[in-house]
Amino acid sequence: MANQKKDYYQVLGVPRDAGVDEVKKKYRQIALKYHPDRNPGNKTAEEKFKEAAEAYEVLHDPEKRRLYDLYGHEGVSSTGFTGFRDFSDIFSSFGDIFGDIFGFGSFGGGFGGGGGPRPQPGNDLRYDLTLDFLDAALGTEVTVEVPRVVTCRTCSGSGAKPGTKRTPCPQCNGRGVVSRSHGIFQITTTCPRCQGMKEFVAEVCPGCNGEGRIREKKKLKVKIPPGMDSGTHLVMPGEGNGGTHGGPPGDLYIVMNVRPHDFFQREGYDLHLTVPVSFVQAALGTRFTIPTLKATHELVIPPGTQPGEVIRLKGEGVPYPKGQRRGDLLVEVRVVIPRNLNARQQHLLKELAKEEPEPHAQPGGGPEPDEGLLKKLWHSFTDRKQEHQKE
Repeated sequence: MANQKKDYYQVLGVPRDAGVDEVKKKYRQIALKYHPDRNPGNKTAEEKFKEAAEAYEVLHDPEKRRLYDLYGHEGVSSTGFTGFRDFSDIFSSFGDIFGDIFGFGSFGGGFGGGGGPRPQPGNDLRYDLTLDFLDAALGTEVTVEVPRVVTCRTCSGSGAKPGTKRTPCPQCNGRGVVSRSHGIFQITTTCPRCQGMKEFVAEVCPGCNGEGRIREKKKLKVKIPPGMDSGTHLVMPGEGNGGTHGGPPGDLYIVMNVRPHDFFQREGYDLHLTVPVSFVQAALGTRFTIPTLKATHELVIPPGTQPGEVIRLKGEGVPYPKGQRRGDLLVEVRVVIPRNLNARQQHLLKELAKEEPEPHAQPGGGPEPDEGLLKKLWHSFTDRKQEHQKE
C-alpha cells in the first residue's frame, strides 16, 4: 500500500492561515537545507526536498490551495497535479525561487551545470465565455477564438534560423553568469549577452525574431455539458500558452457567464417560475400551458389555491452535468386582484358576497375569526381581558 502523504502545512511548518510570503519563506529555508547538491546521496534529504516542493506547489497556488483545504490530497489530484517526477521537474517549475535562494552558478552551476536552458511549461490561460440561459442549462457546443503564444513552427522553438543552431554563449562560456572580483569578494551576475540562457543565437529565426514562440489565435470547439452556471469552468488541457525550450503547453480555463432568463430564476438545479392567475381562477381552479426548459407542460391549478402557493413539478429543472438527475420546477401562484371593475363585475361580486356566511358577532362588536392565526389571536385577547376583569 502506498505511503500516506503528509499534511502540506506540517511539511512547511506554517499555520493554515499563512500568507503566500510566509509559505515562500519557509519553503526557501527547507529547500536550502535539504538541497541534493548539499546532501549528495542522502535519501532522507531527497525525500524531504521533494515533499517541500510538492507542498509549496499546492500552497502557493490559490486554486490548488482552496481545493486542498476543502478536500485534502484528493482535491489537488483533481487538478492533474500528483507530485513531481524528479529533481529536474522541480527545478524547471521553481527556477526563479532557486535562483533567488542560491544565486546563479552556485552548487555546480545552477542545479546540475550546463546543458542549456531547461524546458519551461507554458502559462495557463483564461477565457470568459458568455452563454444564453438555455444553452448553459441544457448544454451546447460553441466555437471560441483564443489568443495565445505557441512554439514557432519555423525553428521548432529554438529561436535560431533554420540551418543554424544555438551555441554556448562566448561571453560566459555557457554558464549563464559572469563573475568579477572586487577586493576579496567575487560578484556573480547574469550574463548580459545571453541573459542567463547559457546559449547564444548567432542568426535569429525570421519567423519569431529569436523568441522561439509566436502569437496566434486558435479556433477551438468547446462542448458545454448541461447544468453550467455563472462561475463554473471547464479545463482544456494543453490549449494554453506554449512552453519554452521544449516545455509542455499550459491549460485553457473557460469560465462561464450566463445571461439571465426572461422568466426562469435558477437556484442550484431547481428553477422558479411565477404565474399570474385571477382570483376567480384561483377559487374555481383552472389549467393552462406553461413553458419548461425543453417543451411545455399543462399546469393544473386546484380549486381554492391560495396566493403564494407553490406547485412543484418533479424533474422539470436543470439537468446535472453527470448522470440522469434533474432539478425541479417550482411554480409560484400569484393571484391578481383587478384594480378597476365595471358595473356588471361589481354586481356579481356583491351577489357573491350575499352568499358568504355572516361572521358571528362577539362582545364588543368584533367578528369571530374563522381559522388559523387570527383565531388564536382573538382567543388570546379575550382570555387576557377576562383575567384582567377578575383582578
